[in-house]
Amino acid sequence: MSEQVKFSNYRWTVCALIFFATTVNYLDRQVIGILKPLLESDLGIGEKDYSRIIMAFQLCYAVGMVIAGRLIDKFGTKIGYGVSVVMWSIAAMGHALAKGVWGFGLWRGLLGVSEAGNFPAAIKSVAEWFPKKERALATGIFNSGTNVGAIVAPLAVPAMVALWGWQSAFIVTGAIGFIWVILWFIFYEIPEKHRKISQGELAFIHSDADEQNETGEKVPWLQLLKYRQTWLFFIGKGLTDPIWWFYLFWIPGWLATVRGAGLNIKSFGLPLAFIYTMTTIGSIGGGWVSGFMIKKGMSPFNARKYTMLIFALLVIPIIFAQSPSIGNWGAVCLIALAASSHQAWSANIFTTVSDAFPKKAVSSVTGIGGMAGAAGGAFISYIAGGILEHFKDLGHIETGYVIMFAIAGSAYLLAWVIMQVFAPKIKKVTLD
Repeated sequence: MSEQVKFSNYRWTVCALIFFATTVNYLDRQVIGILKPLLESDLGIGEKDYSRIIMAFQLCYAVGMVIAGRLIDKFGTKIGYGVSVVMWSIAAMGHALAKGVWGFGLWRGLLGVSEAGNFPAAIKSVAEWFPKKERALATGIFNSGTNVGAIVAPLAVPAMVALWGWQSAFIVTGAIGFIWVILWFIFYEIPEKHRKISQGELAFIHSDADEQNETGEKVPWLQLLKYRQTWLFFIGKGLTDPIWWFYLFWIPGWLATVRGAGLNIKSFGLPLAFIYTMTTIGSIGGGWVSGFMIKKGMSPFNARKYTMLIFALLVIPIIFAQSPSIGNWGAVCLIALAASSHQAWSANIFTTVSDAFPKKAVSSVTGIGGMAGAAGGAFISYIAGGILEHFKDLGHIETGYVIMFAIAGSAYLLAWVIMQVFAPKIKKVTLD
């Protein structure tokens, strides 16, 4: 069979590599959330101290997002992604050396700076390897790695703690990243240089007419701030990413201390595994829905818009998660619905960047939006720590979670409305 009629599918191997990197990324960051009850009982780290540790991660993650986006656009995905994973694996293992709030804050900050490289590199890799009609699905698949990491953590971490102590959880999960780096440098290259890609697949990847004449010239960072599309992504991530941070770092503690029913670090693995299994379905399903709309003739802009509206509405029922009448598993189901809807939203909002910008600017814009999400995450951590500590002192911590779930339920619809009101008529950015 000639090269002209052969059609490889190596792009899905690349998607698998990104998926596993994202899994490791979230496995490393989720460990501290699983250990939260243990840190409080053994080291005296309360709600406010815990929120400060999380804020250290998120603020450094925000700064790292902008830096990582620029460096990855400059040095490319192969080098940028590999270096990022090496750095965050070292930082993850360093948590084992922490003795208190300051130690955890230091290593958490280093983890935040280095983990910031994951999404700019992942989104840029998808833009390099997939045409627009497949990008939301590919993004949904790799983004589901966040859920797999969050599933594995509550199942594996308690066993490691029981066998070897809490320090082992950081050492073992951090070491996994080095295995991925070896595989990345063996199997990854950009399409134009890869030996395992056919001419048919290469032509398919570059089939979008508006991207065929793109140049590789670098784009000044400040130039990107001139475009409304950048600010829409900034606003959308800034309002909704903090809710995901809240789920990630506070839901384990909520299950253990508020929903109770005997749940602790050894027994809340099943509810968390259920929640994040559902988010995997949401992540892939959200990407599939908008891709299906595009195949039926809808423009990418409208497909993303209507898909994001659907899932913004599906988040709203989380406001009832603290209601005593629905029971523990009813509450877990509402959390699962909201978290899976977030991932469906996320798969589409990420794809709006590669829809709107040339590939040479994708990592930089993703970094700008990621910075907004992480800064918003630091803010929500500060708010959550203060609110929960206040009501905990009053003996009514449940009221604090009622407030937090109300914030979570309204954030996506607010973000969607703002994004549609200010959305520009010209969808594709033409950089000077």
